[in-house]
Amino acid sequence: MSQVKVNIAALIPYKIFPPKMGGQKGIAYFYRFFATLVNLTCITTKNNEEDGEKEYEVFRLLNSHRFRYVNLLYFFSIRKIVIQKRITHFIIEHPYFGWLGILLKWFCNIKLVVHSHNIEGLRFKSLGKWWWGILWNYEKFTHKQAHINFFIHEEDREFAIQRFGLSPSKCFIITYGFELHHGPSAANKLAAKAKLCELYDIDKEDKILLFNGTLDYSPNREALDVILEIINPLLLAEQGFKYRILICGSKLPPLYNNLLAYQDKNVTYAGFVDDITLYFKGADIFLNPVIDGGGIKTKIVEALGYDLSVISSQSGAIGIPVSITGEKMKVIADSDWTLFAAQVILQKTENCTPPEFFDHFYWGNIAKKAFECIKMDYNNL
Repeated sequence: MSQVKVNIAALIPYKIFPPKMGGQKGIAYFYRFFATLVNLTCITTKNNEEDGEKEYEVFRLLNSHRFRYVNLLYFFSIRKIVIQKRITHFIIEHPYFGWLGILLKWFCNIKLVVHSHNIEGLRFKSLGKWWWGILWNYEKFTHKQAHINFFIHEEDREFAIQRFGLSPSKCFIITYGFELHHGPSAANKLAAKAKLCELYDIDKEDKILLFNGTLDYSPNREALDVILEIINPLLLAEQGFKYRILICGSKLPPLYNNLLAYQDKNVTYAGFVDDITLYFKGADIFLNPVIDGGGIKTKIVEALGYDLSVISSQSGAIGIPVSITGEKMKVIADSDWTLFAAQVILQKTENCTPPEFFDHFYWGNIAKKAFECIKMDYNNL
C-alpha cells in the first residue's frame, strides 16, 4: 500500500481558485498538500480560474447557480469521471451534494467521505433561518451514509456522534490549517508594520488592532458593531493607549457609509485587500468578538500563524486549543466586552506563537492525517 496512491475525487461546489477568503483557502490548501499523497481529481464550478492548482486534474463542470445543488444531470457526467479515473473514494465538501455522493456510492461501489466545515443545520439556526431543521436532518442522513466523516474540530465531532448517531470509528478531526511551518521573522513583521503605518498614516508607536471578515455575513457584522459601539469607546477612554483599528473585508453594508463617522475615533476602513498577509504580519493584535456562526474561525488560525496576538470571545475560539497558543491568544467570556477591551490594552505582543501550534495546524500534517484515515479504509476494501 505504501507504494500505491489512492484514487480520490473531490467535489467542491463553489469557487476556490484563486483562494482569497478563509473558506477558499481551507479547501485549496488542503488539497494542494493532499494531492502529494493521493491521485486526486477535483470537480468544481466553471467560475474557478483556469490557473488553479497544477498538482491535480481539475474538471470545471458545475454551474454557479444556486440550483446546481439539485441538478440530477450531474450524476451522469460525474459518474463518467469516477469510472474513467477508477475512483475509490469520493469526497464532498459540506453535506449539500450528499444526494449525489450517496448515488455514486450505490451505483459505482465507491467509498463516500463527507468533509464537514460546520454543523450546517446549527449554523443556519443561529442565523435565524426557519428551514434549519430540514437541513439538519438532511445533513444527518448524509453523514450516516458516509464511510468516513471529517469534522473541523472536536466539538463538531462529538455533536455528530451524539446527535447524528455516528460511529466514533468513522469520525475524524481534519481541521483548518496554515501553510507554513513557522511564523515570519521579527524583521519581516517590522517591515510589514512600517508599510501599514505608511499606507494609513499611523504613528509607528501606535498599536495596530485588526479585524477582518466578510462584512455582509451577520456574525461578522454583529462583531463589527461590538467593536465600533462598545469596545472602541472603552479603548478611547483609556488615556495613554495609542492605537488604530483597521477593518478589512468586502461587502460592507451601505448603512455603514464606509465607516466615515468613525474616522476620527481611531478606526480606518481598509476595504477588501488583495494581500491580507501584510495585515496579519504588520498588526499587533487581532480582534475577534464573534459569538455566532459555528465552525473554526479561520482568521484566528491565520493570525496566530503570522505571529499576531489574538483577543477572542470564547465562542469565537472554538476549535483552537489554548494549550498550544501560549500567551498569543487570550480568550474572554462571551459578551464580557469590558474585560475584552481591558485585555487589548494589557496584551503583550513581543512573544511568538509556540511550535506546538504549527505542529497542530500545519497543512502538511493535516493532509497526512486525512490520508492515513483513508489509507486505513482502503486497506479494508
